[in-house]
Amino acid sequence: MQRSYHRHVKHWNVQSLHQRQDNDIISDSSCVKSLLSQKLCDALKREDVRRKQTMKVLVIGLGGVTNGGKTTLAEKLKNMLPNCDVISQDDFFKPESEVETDERGFKLYDVLDALYMDEMVTSIRNWIKSPASSGVVKEETENTSDNLKNVYILIVEGFLLYNYEPLNELWNRRYFLTLPYEECKRRRSTRVYQPADTPGYFDGHVWPMYLKYKNELEENASMQVDYLDGTKSQEELLSYVYSDIIQELNKLREENNTLHFYKPE
Repeated sequence: MQRSYHRHVKHWNVQSLHQRQDNDIISDSSCVKSLLSQKLCDALKREDVRRKQTMKVLVIGLGGVTNGGKTTLAEKLKNMLPNCDVISQDDFFKPESEVETDERGFKLYDVLDALYMDEMVTSIRNWIKSPASSGVVKEETENTSDNLKNVYILIVEGFLLYNYEPLNELWNRRYFLTLPYEECKRRRSTRVYQPADTPGYFDGHVWPMYLKYKNELEENASMQVDYLDGTKSQEELLSYVYSDIIQELNKLREENNTLHFYKPE
């Protein structure tokens, strides 16, 4: 019995030793994994810092008259430019119940108070801080250089972009589409709005507000705005604005001497 007891103890000690050795191996393996994970984490952090340091953002304003073609032009530019996204001012309208009504019964939609402008500014600033995480589709063409991957373009389109001071410090370029009265009224009459335009709404509210804000821009000599003739074809407008944005990208390359942009012939 005594010898059998010692054999049992010896066998248990061997098993215990093996178990401890296995635990040591697992522990060492966990430490290695932890160390590798930390190194990988540190490398990713360094890469993120480097990317943010080299990241360039262009914010393009595409404002102007109602029915001037802003939305169509913005979407076409988005499809042509790399890493380009669009924010629309129309998405920040207050609900109808919060929009003021004047003595004529007109809903005052064409004024800044009809919009959540603070929310719009916040959305734009958040996009600027982290454009890559905003859902922007990265389009890479055969003519796109590697460095262009760190360049992001935001196009903001709307009818009241340049009359709100917190926005004016964000623009790299400002475009403003114009239309003559008759053409604007004709185009407006073909659109369906919710709520619908009431009789006299265009002449009594929409057009006067457009002229008011446009005059404010023209009187501000310090504000650089590129006025575009909205009666021109979409192809002509697109070609002009696209080429102008490409020139702006090239200026970034020259200023920083680190980026190279392709300019189509």
